[in-house]
Amino acid sequence: MATVTLKNVKKIYPFVSGETKKKKKKKDAADEEKKVNLQVTEQGVVAVQEFNLDIADKEFIVLVGPSGCGKSTTLRMVAGLEEISEGELYIDGKLMNDVAPKDRDIAMVFQNYALYPHMTVYENMAFSLKLRKEPKDVIDKKVREAAEILDITQYLDRKPKALSGGQRQRVAIGRAIVRDPAVFLMDEPLSNLDAKLRNQMRAEIIKLRERINTTFIYVTHDQTEAMTLGDRIVIMRDGYIQQIGTPQEVFNNPRNLFVAGFIGTPQMNMFDGKLLREGDKYFVQLGQLKVELDEEKRARLAANDVPSQDVYLGVRPEHTLLGDEGVVAKVDVSEMMGSSVHLHVSAEGKDVIIIVPTTDMKGHYKLGDTVHFTFNGAMAHVFSKETEKNLEW
Repeated sequence: MATVTLKNVKKIYPFVSGETKKKKKKKDAADEEKKVNLQVTEQGVVAVQEFNLDIADKEFIVLVGPSGCGKSTTLRMVAGLEEISEGELYIDGKLMNDVAPKDRDIAMVFQNYALYPHMTVYENMAFSLKLRKEPKDVIDKKVREAAEILDITQYLDRKPKALSGGQRQRVAIGRAIVRDPAVFLMDEPLSNLDAKLRNQMRAEIIKLRERINTTFIYVTHDQTEAMTLGDRIVIMRDGYIQQIGTPQEVFNNPRNLFVAGFIGTPQMNMFDGKLLREGDKYFVQLGQLKVELDEEKRARLAANDVPSQDVYLGVRPEHTLLGDEGVVAKVDVSEMMGSSVHLHVSAEGKDVIIIVPTTDMKGHYKLGDTVHFTFNGAMAHVFSKETEKNLEW
């Protein structure tokens, strides 16, 4: 078991030798668009920027963000598969920058399983232990214990091609478990699975974490995985950390517009609104609707001496409430989701989603119906139009 510390870690991909500005201009538009928000220096393209993170012993940390944000690159630097351009990496207090991957006491599970096709499941799981020249009885005990934990004992004599995607991923996880690593790294291990299997494997990983009790660093672009698996989640964008916190913290108190939109399904409704300061009280105004913010939000805004201003006003779909009065909206789509209905409506020039529990339904909503919605002042978020930061923080 181990702590992991990253101090000011940066990854720079140098330009290809002889690459000129003229050649760079000829790159296709899609490629240019991918790198438009990454910092380009004389040294090259900066993929990870000043990454600072302290991971406690036995903690489950999830790095989450859109494709190309630097999360897999960060994981690969911890594994030693990518060189650290600047900064320091410590595992259990020991500097690891120049330590070979095999000597870092880590195990990694890849997105594409990376199993040896000519070996059986047993041989795949035992391979790393054979390289270490472990005794045969020790290898057999560890492989069978890991297989039992993952419920793959019946597949030990099969080759990977005879297994389903979920079974192959369990074998890949088992191969990592037998090494008893100090740090367990997972790079989008569930992204190749279908939705049902992904949910099942997510539950298996939660159970696994309780049983093997080691430090986990998990990478995903799926915020549902991040919210359900992580003790803390690290939200990344364009190589920068946007926010670090528990799933509940980042859901309830997003620090900026990006985090607010990225965390939560469906994503947060955003409006062009106004923040009004009247004496020692704060209100938000959306169209003709004026809502007083609760005591906790008022105290944080007052502590920052936030004045009245135009803001981005965020309200989550589950906190947007239908009523007899409030903002006028037109129904576009009504989606029955079982225990709730997702109403897609047009209001204030925006597409808005309102989640209505079926127990609160007053009839059916059709295309073109007029509805009114409001929200509680405890559930509203206000973001600066200039910086896009949450004005409470």
